[in-house]
Amino acid sequence: ARPTTRSLALEARLAVALERREFRLYYQPKLDISGGRVHGLEALLRWQDSQDGLVPPSLFVPLLERSGAIAEVGEWVLQQAVHDMQRWLAAGLGGIRVAVNVSPLQLRRRDFVDQVLRSVHASVTAPQGVDIEITESMLMQDIELSMRKLAQLREAGIGIAIDDFGTGYSSLRLLARLPVDTLKIDRSFIQGIADTANGITLVSTIVSLAHAFGMQAVAEGVETAAQLQSLRNIGCDQAQGYLFARPVPGDEIPALVARLAGQPPGSGDEPVR
Repeated sequence: ARPTTRSLALEARLAVALERREFRLYYQPKLDISGGRVHGLEALLRWQDSQDGLVPPSLFVPLLERSGAIAEVGEWVLQQAVHDMQRWLAAGLGGIRVAVNVSPLQLRRRDFVDQVLRSVHASVTAPQGVDIEITESMLMQDIELSMRKLAQLREAGIGIAIDDFGTGYSSLRLLARLPVDTLKIDRSFIQGIADTANGITLVSTIVSLAHAFGMQAVAEGVETAAQLQSLRNIGCDQAQGYLFARPVPGDEIPALVARLAGQPPGSGDEPVR
């Protein structure tokens, strides 16, 4: 499809968005299912466009990928996440990991490992609290090279998570070799978990698989108390989704973490439609 005048205008503004400081980081908490403690946060990129306001990532991230600017923006995301972690630490909020999504273009760069470590080492405390999230399908593109780079990061104290697990084509043999700490179960599997026997069997199998390889299992897109109960029954480790909280700006994280600490897991926000 040919780009429309509007999409071309959007792309032109996107090209200078980093320079104009229009990008924002929002964070969504991941909770331990057994105790309800906030274990970590996923950093999510948002664009506050001068004309259209907050633009959905599904619209602008593909444009960043296409232009190649995602590598530079990805570097900013890492630096901003580390900066926010330092602010939370100064406010007395410690021990919370932050996960940052990495694009295929970033991973393919020759200096990827150096760039990540450079961004993260801006803070002495940060390496112990930063995770890199990559999608399963992305990992498969150049598997040997990807695994070498991820192993280097892991040795430096950075956690590695596979995002959207179950939607790609990784084999059991490959899974056994991956330098990975966490499997994030794709939201599409979580939607049907409380409805069908097959749904629960599928998710239960992924959780067992994660544990067999010494990994944590995280459920994405948890929206109902019934889904959470099913995940608790099968021993899933962590969950994130609208049931607990919507993504919020970094300034709101200390208050959100305090609120979640004061209530049983799953009694938060109702699903947003």
